[in-house]
Amino acid sequence: MTSFTTLLLLSALLAADQPAPQTVTSPAPSMLIIIVDDLGWRDLGVTGSEFYETPCIDRFAADGVRFRRAYAACPVCSPTRVSLQSGIHPARLATTDYFGAPGPTRWNRNTSHLPAPYNDRLPLDQLTIAEIVREHGYSTFFAGKWHLGPEGYWPEQQGYQLNRGGWTGGGPYGGKKYFSPYGNPRLTDGPDGEHLPDRLASETIQFIEQHKQDPFLAVLSFYSVHTPLIARDDLTKKYRQKKKQLGLKPTWGREGQRKVRQVQEHAVYAGMIEAMDSAVGKVLDALDRLDLEQSTIVMLTSDNGGLSTSEGHPTSNLPLRGGKGWIYEGGIRVPWLARGPGISGAGRVCDFPIQSTDLVPTLLELAGLPFPDGWKPDGHSFLKSLTGTDPGTPAPLFWHYPHYGNQGGSPASAVIDGDWKLIEMLEDQRLELYHLGQDPGETTILNDRHQEVLLRLTKMLRKWRQETGARMPTPRPRSDG
Repeated sequence: MTSFTTLLLLSALLAADQPAPQTVTSPAPSMLIIIVDDLGWRDLGVTGSEFYETPCIDRFAADGVRFRRAYAACPVCSPTRVSLQSGIHPARLATTDYFGAPGPTRWNRNTSHLPAPYNDRLPLDQLTIAEIVREHGYSTFFAGKWHLGPEGYWPEQQGYQLNRGGWTGGGPYGGKKYFSPYGNPRLTDGPDGEHLPDRLASETIQFIEQHKQDPFLAVLSFYSVHTPLIARDDLTKKYRQKKKQLGLKPTWGREGQRKVRQVQEHAVYAGMIEAMDSAVGKVLDALDRLDLEQSTIVMLTSDNGGLSTSEGHPTSNLPLRGGKGWIYEGGIRVPWLARGPGISGAGRVCDFPIQSTDLVPTLLELAGLPFPDGWKPDGHSFLKSLTGTDPGTPAPLFWHYPHYGNQGGSPASAVIDGDWKLIEMLEDQRLELYHLGQDPGETTILNDRHQEVLLRLTKMLRKWRQETGARMPTPRPRSDG
C-alpha cells in the first residue's frame, strides 16, 4: 500500500463529523466532469430526442448510470455552476442570478417588484472541488465556460492549476464566436475556423495525457449549446435535410407571456448538439486509449434546462413544462450520466432525485476523500445510487430564484419532497402544488385536494429560506407622480 493511499484511509477515518466513506479506491481515482451549457433534459438520444443525434453520449450512458430525476440548483447558469464547484446552495451565498444580470439598482423593466440583490462572484474563501482535491495530490484543470466572477475570480484563483478558456464571459461572444479567432483572454486562437468544442476537447486530452500517471480533476465545461446559435455548415445542412425528410414543422405553445417551442426541429441547434457530442466522444476515446477508463470517474450534466421560450427558442423540453429561466421542470431538470470505478452502470437508469449541490460530496465519498474540517455542504452524497444499493429516502430539494429571467420567468421558490413539488411565486405568494409522479408536465394544481401536503411543504420551504438567509424581491416603490 502506498503512503498516499494510507494517508487517504487514515484521513477518511479520522475526519470530524464525517463517517468513513463506503468506497475507498486504491489508487485514488481521477475525475472528469463534463458540463454542457443549456443542455435540455430531452436533448440527447438516450433521453428521448428523435431529432438530435448524440451517439457518443448514448454510448457513455450504455456503460454507466443515467439519472432521470437530476436537477440543476437554479434555472439559469451561474448559480448552478457555483453549486457544482462548491456543494453550497446558491441561496446561501446569494449567488442567485446569472453573473452580469441587472440587480435592483439598475432595474428598468416594468415589473411589480425589484429583483433581489445578488453577489456576482464565487467568493474566494469558499472551498471548491479543485481546492479540496489538490490537498490530496490531484492535478487540476479547467476548460471552457466559467462565468463565476470578474478577473481575480477565475479558475486559476479557485484551485485550478491550468485554465483554458474560463473567464468572466457567459458565452463565446468575441472574435468569430464558436470559431477561431475566439477573442478569449484565457484561450489562444487556433487556426482560422477552428471549432471551439473540438478545441476544448483537445485541450482536455492534452492535460490528461500529461497527468495520466497521477490522479487528476479535469472539468470540461462547454460553451455549447448556449447562444449564439451557430453550427458548422456541414451539420446545419445535414439537419435541414433531416428536418425536411421527417416533415417536421415548428409548433408553439404558451408559457406566461412567451411562446414555447413544442417540437425539436431546429437545425442549427441540432448541429451544435452533434458537435458537442463528438467532442465528448473524443475525450472518452482518449481515456480508453490511455487505459484510464477503469480508473476515472466521469460525470456529465447541464447547468439548467433547455432554452425554449426565448433567444431563438432552439429546443423543446416536452413533456416537461417551461425551460431555462423557469422554475418548472423544463427549467431545472437536466441530464446526468455517470460511470467509473465504484459505479454500477451497464445502462442502468435511476429515479433517485439528485441536484447539482450533490456533486462535490458525492465525488469525495466515491474517491474515499474526507470532507475538509468545518466544511458542511448543502448537498448530499448519492453514492448509494451510484453503487446500485438502496439509497433510502431522498432529502428534499430546494430552489430560490428571486429574479425576473430573460426567458420570461418570475421570482419563485420551490421544494421537491419525493413526488411532491411546491412552487411559491414570490410576487404574490401564490402557491402551486404538483405531483410529479402522476403529472411530470405540471398541468394540474392540487392545492385544494391535498391541503395537508400544501401546508407541510409551505412550512418546509419558508423555513429553509430563513435558514439559508435567502434574499427576497421587494415591491417596487410607488411614485406619487
